[in-house]
Amino acid sequence: MMKTKVEFEEIISFEKAIYDKMLPSSWGGRFCAWIKDVQVLSLRSWIVSSRKMDYYKFKKSISSNPLNSILYLYYARKTNQLCQKLNMEIPTEKIGKGLTIYHPTGIVVNGNAVIGENCHFHGGNCVGNSGVDTTACPVLGDNIMLGVGAKIIGNVRLANGIKVGAGAVVVSSFLEEGITIAGVPAKKIEKR
Repeated sequence: MMKTKVEFEEIISFEKAIYDKMLPSSWGGRFCAWIKDVQVLSLRSWIVSSRKMDYYKFKKSISSNPLNSILYLYYARKTNQLCQKLNMEIPTEKIGKGLTIYHPTGIVVNGNAVIGENCHFHGGNCVGNSGVDTTACPVLGDNIMLGVGAKIIGNVRLANGIKVGAGAVVVSSFLEEGITIAGVPAKKIEKR
């Protein structure tokens, strides 16, 4: 969680750059992207708004300044509107910097899930509880890649650098770093 203005500005700048790389580099190309309302622009707006919401939520918890509460509510509303537009539900408060989303449709992340830095979502993903214990949610390390339709369900831990194959359903922990897992239920894929 961001606790200082410097951390906040660093995360915003880092993540804006991720989405800027997905846009045309020329002024004309960016103008056309804006006219066409390309999804990357909405994703960029969403990540900035969500991180601002997280920052002002923290600020209002440690300060009685009413401006922090007003800014929190403003960014919470804006974030929720963008989530509805993008058809996703991702609270970023417990997600490290570098969150990259390629196709947002159908992505759902439980607010109790913890996700490390540089996580990549490719669309149709779920990171959530099992429905039995609603507080037991996944904990993902840094540099995790979730293929299209990959689901991580329950009290599961994934080590750093794990790639989860498209359509995989992860219901048990994988603590070996840098492996690829796939299947239903997910298993380690051996290199041949």
